[in-house]
Amino acid sequence: MGRPRAFDETAVLDAAAGEFRVHGFADTSTEQLCEAAGVRRSSLYNTFISKDELFVRSLEHYARTIRELQVTILTDAEVRGAQRLRTLIDVVVGEEHAAAEAGHAAGCMVVHSFMNPDLRERDERIARILERDLRERTSLLAEAIRAGQLDGSVSPDIDPDDGALLVSTVISGLRVTAQAGVDAETLHRIALAGLHGLLNQHPGGNRPAP
Repeated sequence: MGRPRAFDETAVLDAAAGEFRVHGFADTSTEQLCEAAGVRRSSLYNTFISKDELFVRSLEHYARTIRELQVTILTDAEVRGAQRLRTLIDVVVGEEHAAAEAGHAAGCMVVHSFMNPDLRERDERIARILERDLRERTSLLAEAIRAGQLDGSVSPDIDPDDGALLVSTVISGLRVTAQAGVDAETLHRIALAGLHGLLNQHPGGNRPAP
């Protein structure tokens, strides 16, 4: 019978993702991971075997957690489509604002991983996680855009799948731009400018909000 774990595995994945999303894989040390998770090196590796394995598990956990949040926001039938998109942007900008007060950008494990082809090449699981995550997130965004086209808050002239990729690109851009120290107010303006062509600019034709 194996020795029971002395820590909460989900809490360790949360802590590891918190480090990886800010610093990336290469610049996150085992010491940082242990300190953030509050566990010993031996305990960490008894469960996760290696830093590489911990990264894969953390990425999968991070992507799932972010998607669950996006499901809550983007499928809310009580809210018009355009507002769902704005709320998602507000959440991202809010994370960046909170992180800036702590002296760094919030970062994103998915964006870091997409920008690092070596990671995807060294473990095919990373590529699969990223591909599935992009597919599922853009599907959620496309459905929110279709809802917005039905309620009149999103322009009918844009293809929902193209619009979904646009929103995803804007969010990824916000994450990268925040790394340069751009303030939250500016990030918010940039995001709304990026979505300008997507949102209906003629509110008089909109159906009243529920």
